[in-house]
Amino acid sequence: MKNTTRFFALLDIISIVLLAKQFWQILTHLNEIPDQILSQAKVVLLLPLFVSLFISAAGLILKKKFGFITYYIQFPFRLVVWVFSIGFITFLPEMLNLSERWFYILFRICFIAEFFRLYFTIRIHRSIFR
Repeated sequence: MKNTTRFFALLDIISIVLLAKQFWQILTHLNEIPDQILSQAKVVLLLPLFVSLFISAAGLILKKKFGFITYYIQFPFRLVVWVFSIGFITFLPEMLNLSERWFYILFRICFIAEFFRLYFTIRIHRSIFR
């Protein structure tokens, strides 16, 4: 369990690294956000989600309750904004020059894997904080 929480923290750190450029682009171009509600909602949800990734990563590394709770709060927003724990695998088709079909397959795997992470996070949380 100790290694699993550290692995989940590592996945959050990878998400931070991959989102850093997008986060910076949003911050520096706030006035250029399209008027569509979905674009604005994505920005509004992505900014606090990015900040909360630092909290969940630190909490999971230290095996503190706030790390688990932060992940529970993040979970629905991760699904909406498409910030998946193993989302980095969706870059593989682009890097390996695979067909676009592979992106959709890997995207579905990421979606399912996020539910597995939630399940294991709950089990670990229950076993540590009983």
